Amino acid sequence: MAIKPTYIDLFAGCGGLSLGLHNAGWQGLFAIEKSPFAFETLQHNLIDKLNHFDWPEWLPKTQHDINEILKNNSEELYNLRGKIDMVAGGPPCQGFSTAGKRNEDDSRNGLIASYINFIRIVQPKIIFFENVKGFTQRFEKNKTKGKKYSEFVMKSLSRKVKGSFGYNVVGKLIDFSEYGIPQKRTRFILVGIRKDISLSTPNYVETFFEKIKSNKEAFLLSKGLSINTNLEEAISDLLMITGSIPCPDSVGFESGIYSSPVSCYQKFLRINPENTSKNADSHRFAKHGNETIQLFQLLLNNAVKGKKVTGLKKEEFNVKKRSITVLDPQSPAPTLTSHPDDYIHYIEPRILTVREYARIQTFPDWYEMKGKYTTGGILRKKEVPRYTQLGNAIPPLFGEQAGIVLREITLST
Repeated sequence: MAIKPTYIDLFAGCGGLSLGLHNAGWQGLFAIEKSPFAFETLQHNLIDKLNHFDWPEWLPKTQHDINEILKNNSEELYNLRGKIDMVAGGPPCQGFSTAGKRNEDDSRNGLIASYINFIRIVQPKIIFFENVKGFTQRFEKNKTKGKKYSEFVMKSLSRKVKGSFGYNVVGKLIDFSEYGIPQKRTRFILVGIRKDISLSTPNYVETFFEKIKSNKEAFLLSKGLSINTNLEEAISDLLMITGSIPCPDSVGFESGIYSSPVSCYQKFLRINPENTSKNADSHRFAKHGNETIQLFQLLLNNAVKGKKVTGLKKEEFNVKKRSITVLDPQSPAPTLTSHPDDYIHYIEPRILTVREYARIQTFPDWYEMKGKYTTGGILRKKEVPRYTQLGNAIPPLFGEQAGIVLREITLST
């Protein structure tokens, strides 16, 4: 049996990175996720279905705040020092994201300090960190605090402090659409190796970015996939016109049914021997009003697909939203956000379903989403419904590619 290196998933969300690492031959120890909605999804799929984590007895299998773990379980964390191969995951990205309102004072930005503290206590061999592109950009409006958080994290991790080693770290921007994901999603990826380990092999961190790039074609070919997958190839078997049934988990809503798969990508994500039903999980259609449907149809007929409707075009089409995009079937989707009404389906006058979000994010169809579908108002800061879980996730297909290279590096050190 192949050796499975161990890892801890911080800010794990609904489990996209953990699923990718599972597929790449990693063994999870535990995952820390604050949202009960996101943790329910992770638990259902990765704990209950796959038994992926070797969960310690001292930690209840439920949602946790990282600061509570640092405060209440410091002794248990110190006992893990030097025994964990990797700590993976990055703090929530909303305060840094250019897709929303960048806010340096967003309380979630402070979780960076919690992340660094966790690393210094546990001292894993390697670290894998992911965040939004905005993480590398300065907060220009704030003259006293304005900084690139990526630089702050890299300097903090590389520095030796009393009782802990620093890390040799490299961070780069990666566009996931270049790795088989049908979505233009650029993310900041940081990889670090503990300095006492990497003394003889200081270039390992650079090796990660070289290898994941050189490996991608063979990896995707082994799955029957291409490097460039467009939106139509990802979701055209989930059209509303195919038909619908009453939604299994939402009274009063309709849920879409499958048509025959027409692409290798669809066949790859639909492999699920346990599911013989015609409907896909979380494929619930929104109930749009007549005015909304008419507006969406107008935009489908007249707007440029793949481009945001802005400026005079917003006035011409009487669009009230800050931004809206009619999706282009022949291109990857733009970066999915937690706002599903930012996008109109490329051929039908409606927003995307949760399952279509999951497809674009490379989650297999057997991976069931849990919790509310949507939320609104002040609850948006507290709740993480299904669309948001997927908008925040790392695509498992990229996580697997990263995991394969990280596993090679770990077993070589």
